[in-house]
Amino acid sequence: MRWTIKPKHAQEAIDHLSDALKVEDLIAQLLLQRGITDYEGAKAFFRPELSHLHDPFLMKGMGKAVERIQQAMANEENILVYGDYDVDGTTSVALMSSFLMETYPNVATYIPDRYLEGYGISFQGIDFAADNDISLIIALDCGIKAIDQIKYAKEKGIDVIVCDHHRPGGILPDAVAILDPKQDDCAYPYKELCGCGVGLKLIQALGSKQGKTIDDLLLYLDLVATAIAADIVPITGENRVLAYYGLLVINENPRTGIKALIDQTKKRELTITDVVFIIAPRINAAGRMKHGQHAVTLLTETNFAQAKQFASEIELFNTERRSLDQEITQEALIQIQQNQEEDKFTSVVYNENWHKGVIGIVASRLTETYYRPTLVFTKSGDKLTASARSIKGFDIYNALEGCSDCLEQFGGHMYAAGLTLLEEQYEAFKAQFEKVVSETIDPQLLQPEISVDAKIGMHQITPKLMRILKQFAPFGPGNMMPIFMAEGLKDTGYARCVGEGGKHLKCSVYQSGSNPIGGIGFNLGNKIDKVKGVQSFDAVFSLDENEWKGTVSPQLKLRDIR
Repeated sequence: MRWTIKPKHAQEAIDHLSDALKVEDLIAQLLLQRGITDYEGAKAFFRPELSHLHDPFLMKGMGKAVERIQQAMANEENILVYGDYDVDGTTSVALMSSFLMETYPNVATYIPDRYLEGYGISFQGIDFAADNDISLIIALDCGIKAIDQIKYAKEKGIDVIVCDHHRPGGILPDAVAILDPKQDDCAYPYKELCGCGVGLKLIQALGSKQGKTIDDLLLYLDLVATAIAADIVPITGENRVLAYYGLLVINENPRTGIKALIDQTKKRELTITDVVFIIAPRINAAGRMKHGQHAVTLLTETNFAQAKQFASEIELFNTERRSLDQEITQEALIQIQQNQEEDKFTSVVYNENWHKGVIGIVASRLTETYYRPTLVFTKSGDKLTASARSIKGFDIYNALEGCSDCLEQFGGHMYAAGLTLLEEQYEAFKAQFEKVVSETIDPQLLQPEISVDAKIGMHQITPKLMRILKQFAPFGPGNMMPIFMAEGLKDTGYARCVGEGGKHLKCSVYQSGSNPIGGIGFNLGNKIDKVKGVQSFDAVFSLDENEWKGTVSPQLKLRDIR
């Protein structure tokens, strides 16, 4: 691991913020790193308000979208709410359909089959709409590149409203309205909404025409927070407000389906991290293993007994998903080793029998192991399809753009993408992808980095610091949990390996003159020799709390040791 300490801000700026907020220099420094330079900025950060959300009509196309939906309702048209099969897509469909159905009955939902239709708006989905006399499709978390599909819909007399957050291509589809803050000429102030966030802006705009305020939409924010967490979008600006209030709803008054999922986990209070690792994988498992419509059914169910039944079914899908993901990851690792590709700049693996529903997870696992841009391919019909995952600081979407002559289609973000190609193009693409990455990546990025916010002494870890750090949450991209570095730590003699096979490291450490503080290092059991029986060592860690027999104490969550 590379330890990189963030440069310290000018003492003058630290003093100014420290005086304005009456906080220690350490807190002022952490806030400055997050772009907060004055009292008002700090107030907005620590006390997010729903009133901080932007006017939805600032988004290009919003007026047209609202007008077309109002026209559909006035004319008693049938509306189809269409979304992708992942968490962002299914939460978006649940949000939009349940909002519309509060006042209008002629609403159906549609999630494409991952295996038969693939990602995004499908021709089969448009045929379904035509066969059911649907004249308006609201597409969420997809559609920005569905040029041919939306043209086909128009030929069948079906209008489409696109609500997307992926990067647009050079040509836009001929939709009635396109809501996507990443359009070059969209003046919307915040560009990092997830698909469900764009959906929320649309219901916010529709609600304003019915006399509703954002406070009236509060109970939809559990869906938005779940999508923000799962889609790994920055938790800054508007997303921070939505995640903050969405977590409150999840913990205090979640919708029936989410409550049924939480009840299975026995967790008391969920953080964004819990949503990422507990709620999101279960919602995702429906689309991965069976069909995304199961997730929409759960998230829109209002009867708790029925929701519990749906949640139990989804739990089975998730168990099956975990087993497959482990099996395929092992096969992929063996393939990399057998082909002696450990020294390449990329990892590209393929097996026509791998389950399409878990190749994204497998790509993430391989990235953790070899730490390089990774693609995992499987066969889908007569084509190959892949999930792509990147490493910190490298734009995999741009790399795929550099290989577009080999691809049938692709789309996604800087760190995650999906693509399809013809089987005969696989070897050419693999070579070209390696070439593009090797020529454009900074080799230093291939060594995992721990970015350290600040050096601290053990004496600085006080109850007051812990209270303030808690208020930095919710954490995520753009506002990661602060990482600290301490030097000259000593073991109290308590250090030992714990967990299955001694995988984890448990210790108690101090600096000269400080009280000991407990520490836990997950998957750091192999580093016990750097702690036990040595004169001193350095560590990087985040801070959390350990509760034991009713006593709460600070704990170092160790990330690395040297």
